[in-house]
Amino acid sequence: MTWAKVMAGTAVLALSLAACGSDDSSTPEATDTNTPSESTSASESASSAPAETFTNDKCKGNQDSSNTLRVGGILPLTGNLAFLGPPEIAGVGLAVSEINAAGTDLTACHDIQDSGDSTDMSISSSSAQTLIQSKPSVVIGAASSSVSLNVVDTFASSKIVEISPANTAIDLSGYSPWYFRTAPPDTIQGSALGQLISSDGYQKIAFLVFNDTYGTGLRDAVQNTVESQGGQCVYGCKGDGNEFPAGQTTFSTEVGAALASNPDAIVILAFDETKAIVPELKGQGWDMSKTYYSDGNTADYSKDFPKGTLEGAQGTIPGADASAEFKGRLDGWAQSAEGAALDNYAYGPESYDATILAALAALKGGDTTAPTIKANLAAVSGSTGGTECASFKECADLIAGGDEVHYTGPSGIGPINKQNDPSSAFVGIYKFDANNKNIFTTTVEGSVE
Repeated sequence: MTWAKVMAGTAVLALSLAACGSDDSSTPEATDTNTPSESTSASESASSAPAETFTNDKCKGNQDSSNTLRVGGILPLTGNLAFLGPPEIAGVGLAVSEINAAGTDLTACHDIQDSGDSTDMSISSSSAQTLIQSKPSVVIGAASSSVSLNVVDTFASSKIVEISPANTAIDLSGYSPWYFRTAPPDTIQGSALGQLISSDGYQKIAFLVFNDTYGTGLRDAVQNTVESQGGQCVYGCKGDGNEFPAGQTTFSTEVGAALASNPDAIVILAFDETKAIVPELKGQGWDMSKTYYSDGNTADYSKDFPKGTLEGAQGTIPGADASAEFKGRLDGWAQSAEGAALDNYAYGPESYDATILAALAALKGGDTTAPTIKANLAAVSGSTGGTECASFKECADLIAGGDEVHYTGPSGIGPINKQNDPSSAFVGIYKFDANNKNIFTTTVEGSVE
């Protein structure tokens, strides 16, 4: 294990590299879009999990924060991030099922509403109002940072806690005392990606980045890290105005301009636009092994591009690679409640941990209202020390005995800091194989001071 410290903006990130592949020498099999590659299939994960009875505890009309841990959700049921909906919903549903099975005085339920995506903000605006009227204890979501920025003030003005399992935009750090997240800010991912590029020996970097708070914030963090390592940005840099609008479908001009800057490597920060950018780069003769991606587009493209298109390219996805046992439990809940197995686990652990942390905060504070959860959330995450515990039941028993707790869940995050962000988190590094699948190779652990 090697250690390095790098500067990314004003945040100091301490990064450690550790191989986290499977125990055997076989190549892990990648799962679907934006999810860690798996060496164990969903069915195998489920069969390895202990026997558990799952419940699908949807909220009833008479359940609100005065008498129930009412867990609202503003998660992508539709739109270009809808593939993230099933694992995130499973994370919430599994946690609620576990809370109700623990035998405490706390009763929980879930109420999932659609967040849509940033192309139609009216969906999340409407869902936020629906959730507010139901008087939730906490709202889990949104997946998109732009969507959260659309609703965060609405929730805060109603004094409702929002915990995102997937937002990484730097602009959301410390945004509101009512907003928390269990995904790391892009100061961590940007540093990891920038270090990866620099360690590969590339010094002149071009960015193809969409004009979205996620994309530009991550670009800035990557650029800062590359420059701190002696490199330079030659196209798409901060302040140059070369970003393209979200939803753009043709990129001959942008790709031509990027290549004219004579870069050593190109970083693509986009969502579905990636499927149009990659063929344009390939068509203009770029060596695709010198492209880099982030959680928005480090995906399985085996059905999208000819074989070999992305071979050797690399990308990053925040989050620890959860155990096969936990994935099996997520799968078990999804099959029990939704009638279908999961085909990816992206942000499922973070959704689960967000819900468990809210429940523990309610127990510690003595009621299920949002102000109580807000006041105690950081403490049960370990910000004030306490005894480590890895499940709701274990932590609940400690709280009942008067102890301080430090919940350590499957997402692998550190205690919540003063910015309401995880103080440390993992970022996975992936390499694309000949079939254009993203194969997990290494984990980077980063911390924000």
